[in-house]
Amino acid sequence: MEFIETKLEGCFVLKPKVFKDQRGYFMESYNEEAFQNAIGQKINFVQDNQSFSTKGVLRGLHYQCEKHAQAKLVRVLQGEVLDVAIDIRPESKTYGQYISVLLTEENQKQLFIPRGFAHGFLVLSDSATFFYKCDNFYNALSEGGIIFNDKTINIDWNFPIDELIISEKDRGLPAIEKSRKVW
Repeated sequence: MEFIETKLEGCFVLKPKVFKDQRGYFMESYNEEAFQNAIGQKINFVQDNQSFSTKGVLRGLHYQCEKHAQAKLVRVLQGEVLDVAIDIRPESKTYGQYISVLLTEENQKQLFIPRGFAHGFLVLSDSATFFYKCDNFYNALSEGGIIFNDKTINIDWNFPIDELIISEKDRGLPAIEKSRKVW
């Protein structure tokens, strides 16, 4: 597996080696030793989550605060999504900056998002099954979020805004300057 560090310190795109033949394909999607050696820290994933969404669904931008903060390893099992991670670590030189990565069932890429980042994704295909590992358990009282169209962050979703399907809860999230602090 290839680990590519992004412009946001601690965020990595993972490109697995995919072995294809007439039967289909095989790949190693996770190897703890290789993963920890590549990112330079010990991560213990404790929870797996999966969601199914249709085209235009935007989920996010979410994070967990303080002792409930979560690192995530995300990937698409079926379909195609634009995945977004935003650095919300106040002391970071890239605070408020984001990366977006196209994750598809074809490219098999994954994105590692460390603690201290907000995360969201937009479904670009007719449907998508999204899977992610978390290194901490979800805690409803520690939820934080940032509105998807925050003018300071200025995410290019590359999708017609009037065609987005966003939950009422996510539409009510604050701008980054009014969001809950991570630490």
